[in-house]
Amino acid sequence: MSRRPAVLGALVLTAALALTGCASNAADPSTSDGADFGLVDGGTLTVATEGTYRPFSFHDASGELVGYDVEIAEAVAEKLGLEISFQETQWDGIFAGLDAGRFDVIANQVSINPDREEKYLFSEPYTVSPGVIVVEEGDDSIASFSDLQGKTTAQSLTSNWYELAEQNGANVEAVEGWAQAVELLRQDRVDATVNDSLTFLDYEKNEGPTGLKVAVETDEPSLSAFATTKDKEELVTAIDDALAELREDGTLAEIGEKYFGADVSE
Repeated sequence: MSRRPAVLGALVLTAALALTGCASNAADPSTSDGADFGLVDGGTLTVATEGTYRPFSFHDASGELVGYDVEIAEAVAEKLGLEISFQETQWDGIFAGLDAGRFDVIANQVSINPDREEKYLFSEPYTVSPGVIVVEEGDDSIASFSDLQGKTTAQSLTSNWYELAEQNGANVEAVEGWAQAVELLRQDRVDATVNDSLTFLDYEKNEGPTGLKVAVETDEPSLSAFATTKDKEELVTAIDDALAELREDGTLAEIGEKYFGADVSE
């Protein structure tokens, strides 16, 4: 009696076991190196962002969600082997949504400060933005923040830049935002405006030569990062590793160049 069927059966069983072993070692998109990040939706990084905050998170002409923070988050998720889902949320409710477990992280130019660090975990910064004094190109009268003494600046009264200008002796002209401040500056109705460098870089990139320049930068820049809850230490560590790789391979610089004409990640 022939033994070939028995041998063939053994070979098939061996091959099946080998395939099963391969499958068990394949990367699970809900994990990285076997670590469970406690994601809202396993295998997907759920990210809160405004979707109305140009150039960080906004909708382009086709309606697609794009922006600096959006692309950084997408690049991080890809490094982690995760899908990504954006939850567009108004700023006023974005931390409450994080606390309620509706998403894993916030990517919306969240500045790191002591009050937030008491309650939340932050990744390494992916945006470094000093405050700047913007003046007309021919104006050399302001070389330090102390030179704002007696000058008139255009500021939104609800911004921290208003406080900085006032602390340095400026007479503040109240405006609704950057666009109005720049208009007053170009009309010679104010001497300067104080804002973050990213706002100025975005304006210069999209408007071309503007006749304006940065006269002074703050010594301590604002640092923005992914924010999450205190129970997601492993996720933060993985995001930090991903950001390090993205910085090393030039991806962070490339995204910065796309939106600001400069690397704004360090």
